[in-house]
Amino acid sequence: MEEERDRIKEAFQHKDWNQIKTNDSWAVFKIMSEFVEGYERLSKIGPCVSIFGSARTKPEHHYYKLAEEIAFKLTQNGYGVITGGGPGIMEAGNKGAAKGKGISVGLNIELPFEQHYNPYIDSDKMLNFDYFFVRKVMFVKYAQGFIVLPGGFGTLDELFEAITLIQTTKTGKFPVILVGKSFWQGLIDWVRDTVLGVENNISAGDMDLLKVVDTADEAVAEINNFYKKYLLTPNF
Repeated sequence: MEEERDRIKEAFQHKDWNQIKTNDSWAVFKIMSEFVEGYERLSKIGPCVSIFGSARTKPEHHYYKLAEEIAFKLTQNGYGVITGGGPGIMEAGNKGAAKGKGISVGLNIELPFEQHYNPYIDSDKMLNFDYFFVRKVMFVKYAQGFIVLPGGFGTLDELFEAITLIQTTKTGKFPVILVGKSFWQGLIDWVRDTVLGVENNISAGDMDLLKVVDTADEAVAEINNFYKKYLLTPNF
């Protein structure tokens, strides 16, 4: 037991997290360190909007350009931008924020494929995570809104976690905006017709948690209109 403690202590001194993660109990300290660093660094960023979407979207794609435009316009309205820090839609969000000279935050996660941080993140606002659940806490805790562009399982996971937290009042209400009606409308129809209409698994008012738009101006207007009705409560 003493030898194990010495091994973990040495791993902490050298920040050898792989060694620490071999023991489930001691991995708690790695998880704790990610929460502490995230809270300390993000508590200073000011009001921001999280932008989500596929890591696979190429710069020439319509949705990449749209994400960049949305991020730029958010900065012109006083918001910073938080993304997952990687390529695709995330890169576009950070690129637009940098173009607008606004706050550009990247919450990167180490993955065996796809993910590498993009060059448009503010140097002091790039954080790396090993744990998805810690990273998702940071997305919600320090964002005044979610703007979600087309993506895959990770994007859907982040979207449904956000609306679940709002629905169950585990977090304060904030705007959740889906960009791209042609991509999202089938999902919205299924939730309305089947999840609500046939199975009655949600309340009718839950449908109001989501707004679907097509343009950058509409997306930013939804954020601004929300905070005309609700006080912008600092969670940063």
